[in-house]
Amino acid sequence: MTQSHPRISKAVIPAAGLGTRFLPATKATPKEMLPVVDKPAIQYVVEEAVSAGLDDVLMITGRNKRPLEDHFDRNYELESALEKKGDAERLAKVQESSDLATMHYVRQGDPRGLGHAVLCAAPHVGNEPFAVLLGDDLIDPRDPLLQRMIEVQEQYGGSVVALMEVAPEQIHLYGCAAVEETEDSDVVKVSGLVEKPDPADAPSNYAIIGRYVLDPHVFDILRRTEPGRGGEIQLTDALQQLAEDEKVGGPVHGVVFKGRRYDTGDRGDYLRAIVRLACEREDLGPDFRTWLRSYVTEEM
Repeated sequence: MTQSHPRISKAVIPAAGLGTRFLPATKATPKEMLPVVDKPAIQYVVEEAVSAGLDDVLMITGRNKRPLEDHFDRNYELESALEKKGDAERLAKVQESSDLATMHYVRQGDPRGLGHAVLCAAPHVGNEPFAVLLGDDLIDPRDPLLQRMIEVQEQYGGSVVALMEVAPEQIHLYGCAAVEETEDSDVVKVSGLVEKPDPADAPSNYAIIGRYVLDPHVFDILRRTEPGRGGEIQLTDALQQLAEDEKVGGPVHGVVFKGRRYDTGDRGDYLRAIVRLACEREDLGPDFRTWLRSYVTEEM
């Protein structure tokens, strides 16, 4: 039976990481600003939030992240130059990022893990459910994962995580969920969570990917959560407590995602994401695919 819950309107995007895997490119440029074809990765994430109906976006930033704010702000000098040249197409692209959503920013300060980054959003979010989107995971707009997660949260209450089946030997790279089936084929009830388990100890091969819809009670739990794996405050630990005690914050459910996901947190996967997205672009795809076939044939 569908229940009535507050409408979700706020998205939180943690973006305080140092991006060390992409050095030296990220020495002076935030990793979130690295281009994926012709847009910075972070813009895809904001566009996803907006497409799901979330028009209030809070970024959790840190030192050297000012370019993120500049990207989503107006650039009057550039806009004026493009307008004088009559370049309406590029002008629209420049203005698009500043018109996407109402943007807010707060600094994390001492980076103490994802749980701490989410806790930094508490004053802005208040006492209402909200979404968290990690910038390393790009979800294809043709596969509306976040929208589905919001529907599940509105139906069941509590919190919702995004899950994807991975090979057993890869589960140690992710948070992992113990699950129970529900009447919906793409929804499971989460009974337990563990962060980056050894494959032999993993309760399933359902990995948590970077999308969450969270009940605000998670803030109270995060305030009491001790640093866990890696000396960081883990969001997974807080979700585990919510799953154990449904009376505080409701249940935890998972949406099993089988769509297109592009991982930009790894150099190889980042390159593959660019190739895949470029191949599917109407303006770039035909010529790029022709060149790519020729290149692969020659290399083989």
